[in-house]
Amino acid sequence: MNADWPYRLREHRGTLLAFVAFVAMFAIYVTNHPAGLNANVATTAANKGVLLAIVAMAQTLVVLTSGIDLSVGMVMVLANCLASSIVIGSPLMTALGVAGVLLTGCLCGAINGLIVIYGRLQPIVATIATGSVYYGVALALRCVPGGDINAGLADALTAQLPGGVPASLALLLALVLIVWLPWRRAAIGRAAYALGSSEMAAYMSGVPIRRAKFVAYTLAGLLASVAGLFVTCITYSGEASAANGSTYTLYSIAAVVLGGVSLFGGSGSAIGAIFGALMFRTIGDLLFVFNLDPLWQPLFQGVVLSLAVCLGALRLLRVRNRLDLYG
Repeated sequence: MNADWPYRLREHRGTLLAFVAFVAMFAIYVTNHPAGLNANVATTAANKGVLLAIVAMAQTLVVLTSGIDLSVGMVMVLANCLASSIVIGSPLMTALGVAGVLLTGCLCGAINGLIVIYGRLQPIVATIATGSVYYGVALALRCVPGGDINAGLADALTAQLPGGVPASLALLLALVLIVWLPWRRAAIGRAAYALGSSEMAAYMSGVPIRRAKFVAYTLAGLLASVAGLFVTCITYSGEASAANGSTYTLYSIAAVVLGGVSLFGGSGSAIGAIFGALMFRTIGDLLFVFNLDPLWQPLFQGVVLSLAVCLGALRLLRVRNRLDLYG
């Protein structure tokens, strides 16, 4: 068992680096924040970070199969608009509304998977097209911002637990325990990793590559719908915002790369993507506490995004034999 630690270290190196970087950056942030670290500051930071972390988890599932989902932001927007219309009323009506939002996310992800598998389109092309469709549906549901959500549910997900712990962190932990860990340990999760490492080798080995893709895309849609529901809990409204959808899609890719997930697939973890998302959000908070001119903030975040994507491709430059990618 002890002889396995070098392999384990290499396997989780990206996650560990993302965790250390996030802790260091968050420590700098709270040290320089005018109010210091208190329950309200922690809750505000957690709500912003968890939202991106959920979308990054969705993106991770697809990236591990050597694909990419450019519709996750639009599924989030669609879920936000739908939740602002049906997650209201009595506890029973609210529960049915939540189920409807989550099923819609699963349906969107399943459609993505079916088009990629049976339409044999490149994931980037397929999900750009479906993302536009999902945005169109969201716009039809909520042509102007508005709506509402059950206040009890919103407080349960965005307020504080006893002791001042942000409730959003409990939501994130629940998603890791309910979605990520069972998927990662199941045969279908291992199939997704094999598929991402080499689709041809996985096919020749009898790995159910179609099922692995379908489940990955479906779960990505589910997580994106959770993110949309969470947005509604924060804002108490729905808005068909193309800008928000596109922004969260791009930021999710940056978070995935910063968390040590390979854009070539087959390597990485949603845990690393979560810390990558928290780190990326903390960058924006640091720009705020250091009073950087708001006009420069998008430029700085764009540079970080570009560096993150380049970092994900850096491994390819060191490869002389393509088989080394899977070693």
